[in-house]
This record gives sequence, C-alpha cells and structure tokens, in this order.
Amino acid sequence: MSYACNVRGLSKCYRVDRSAPRGRSGYKTLRDDLTRLASAPLRALRGGPDGRSEEFWALRDVNFEIQPGEVIGVIGRNGAGKSTLLKVLSRITKPTAGRVELNGRVGSLLEVGTGFHPELTGRENIYLNGAILGMSRREIARKFDEIVSFAEVEKFLDTPVKRYSSGMYVRLAFAVAAYLEPEILIVDEVLAVGDMAFQRKCMGRMHEVGRGGSTVLFVSHNMPAVESLCTRAILLDSGTVVQQGDVREQVAEYRRRLMGALDGQQVALADLDAPGRRLKVFRSVAILDEHGEPTNHLPLGGEFRIRLTLDAARAVHYPTVTVGIDDNLGQRMISLCTPLRNPVIETLDGTCEVECRVANFPLAPGEYWVKLGLATPAERIDEVERVTMFTVLNGDAFNEGRGIHQGVCVAPTAWTVEPKGR
Repeated sequence: MSYACNVRGLSKCYRVDRSAPRGRSGYKTLRDDLTRLASAPLRALRGGPDGRSEEFWALRDVNFEIQPGEVIGVIGRNGAGKSTLLKVLSRITKPTAGRVELNGRVGSLLEVGTGFHPELTGRENIYLNGAILGMSRREIARKFDEIVSFAEVEKFLDTPVKRYSSGMYVRLAFAVAAYLEPEILIVDEVLAVGDMAFQRKCMGRMHEVGRGGSTVLFVSHNMPAVESLCTRAILLDSGTVVQQGDVREQVAEYRRRLMGALDGQQVALADLDAPGRRLKVFRSVAILDEHGEPTNHLPLGGEFRIRLTLDAARAVHYPTVTVGIDDNLGQRMISLCTPLRNPVIETLDGTCEVECRVANFPLAPGEYWVKLGLATPAERIDEVERVTMFTVLNGDAFNEGRGIHQGVCVAPTAWTVEPKGR
C-alpha cells in the first residue's frame, strides 16, 4: 500500500441531551436523575429515545488520502470537526461509519498531557509512551537525551508530571510525540500553550520530521504557520471536507469563508462585558475600505481605516484612544494612538465618532486582531480585547512583479547601483 493514511466515508455522530436542567442552581437535581432512571424501562418498551436528545454529526462522509512524507494542514472554523477527525485517526474515539487505514506508527499530541500518567515521573512517562508506540527499551534510550534536551525539563525529570506547569507538560509531551520516530505525527492546536521560542522549536522539529519521510497532520488557526509548514491542506466545514489541495488555495478559501460572515458589518460593543471595561465608552467599531464601506479584507500596502463610535456617560478630559493590532498569537504588531500634543479630543462628553487612517498599511499578509483602549493621564477608562479581526491579502502592492511577501512588515523600496569598475 502506497498511502500513509486512507479515509473513506468517515462519519462520527454524537447524541446531545436537550433536556433542560431543573434545579435551582441550574443543574439537574438528584430527584431528576432518579426519576429519569426509574422511567428508563418504560421508555425502552416504547421504542427507545424519549425525544430529549438529538443527533449531532461531528463528521459526515469524510474522504481523503495522504501519501508518506506529506505534511498536511487540517483547517476550518471552530466546530468544523478538526479535533474529532484527529481523535478518530489517533484511535481515541471510534467512528460511527466509514473506515480509517493507517500504515505506520502514530504519535499524537491532541491536548496537554495526552497519554501521560500524572502519578508517573517525566522519565517514566517517556518510557511508557515509547512502549505504547511499540518501541523497545533500547530504542527509547537512544532518543532519551534528545527528548529531555528539547523539553528542557532536566531538573524535573524525576518529578511526577502532575506537578508540572502546563508549559512543561506540553514541552515534554511534544518532545515524546516528535522524537520517538512515529511514521505519522498528529498535532493539534495544543502548541499554542507554549511560548514563542517553544513554538518556533516545534515548527522546526515538524519540518525535520517531514523531511525525514514521516507524515505530519497539523491542525492550527495560525494560517501563516500552516502555509510555511504544509504542502497540502484539507478544509473542513460543518464536519465535511469542503475541498483539499494546494495549501495556499485552501487557506485563501478558509479566509474567504471566515471573513464572509463578518464582511460589511460594524461590531457592536455597547453590551460587551470584559475585565477592563470600567465605563463602556466604546459603542461600535468598523474597519473600512478605501471607499468608506465596512470590510474585513485589506489589500497589501493599501489604506487602513478604522471608525470608532464612543459614548461617555460622564465627561472625560484629554482622553487618549489606542488601537492595538495583534497577530493570532496575541503579539502586538502596531499601536495606533491619538497624539498627546494637540489632542484629538479635549473633552469627551456624549457621543462622537473617531476615525484613524494609515495610508500605506505596512503589515504583511495574515490575520490580525484589533484591541481598543481609552485612557486619561489619571486613569484607564475602557479596554476591549479582540473586538474584530481582519485579513491582509497577498498581492503585487508595489508593482514589483511579486505576489507573495513574507515577514512581519512590507514596504516599498528604492534600489540604486553604482558601477565601480573592475
């Protein structure tokens, strides 16, 4: 067989209990459970379910094939079925219908501490996981030092992992999954738990695993990471495969679907609760295109416009408005602030609209989130995280004949050459 993974007609159905909780606390009481248990034989005689549950198909008729050595991205919105698919492939849960054929040893990292026993030490869990993968003690010992070095847990190697922090846990779990030489490596969004340095190490290791001939399935909402790591992608939506193929094409389609629901809308903030909202001054936010229409797609190097509606219940003197733009990992890319000298607003009292423009937006293609802040020299007034997101689209923004740009920022350039002779 030439394939590493062959999925045919895969479906997974869950039964969801729709019965409403009855107790005062919002949960079912013991009396409710006893009543339901006592009536179970009568419901069975009547023909099964009592109408309080319904079917939910997390996956439905999924088909694809992966060749050995391919690095595949599995992408889609929250609830698209990505994690369920990986759990079925990892043999954690059984499919309702269809079949999965895997050729090779499977290493999975689907959540923090997958496959770890909390009472065992880090050392013992490395050997336990290796044994589960079918490796001999000698094979595990050969990779042991590399695993420990990658995970950076030397001082705590003989400590039960239940005392590890989430970062230590996931570092060791990834090292075990990636270094015990699986033919198929399955990694979910769990890498987001680690810091930036750890994520870079993990991406580098997955590159090495792919170049070494192993197959990698990678689930992430970080599209730049998917594009840099993967050669193909599978796009899921509502439990079905929408399309599959070239990673850039699938990422572009994913962005179109994700942003399509938001496009042309302004986001209402008046009733949004958040820890930093002392006064709910921010009422709405909208990102605008060059024609002043709400959008969530910006061309590379194009104009960025954001319009805010503010409404202060009491007078706020000399406020500073900040628009922070973060990447998917929460790293600040740009802060756009009203000036301290010659303030835009001397006194905010009642309702007003504030608009900010950036003529040549410098951020490279990718997804970005907007954070809003309002403060005076004396106090913070309002602060809202991740109020909306937008995508910067690739393209030949500076007429250089290039449609693909990488990095954090992109800017037009001017080049000169001065011949110096031989």
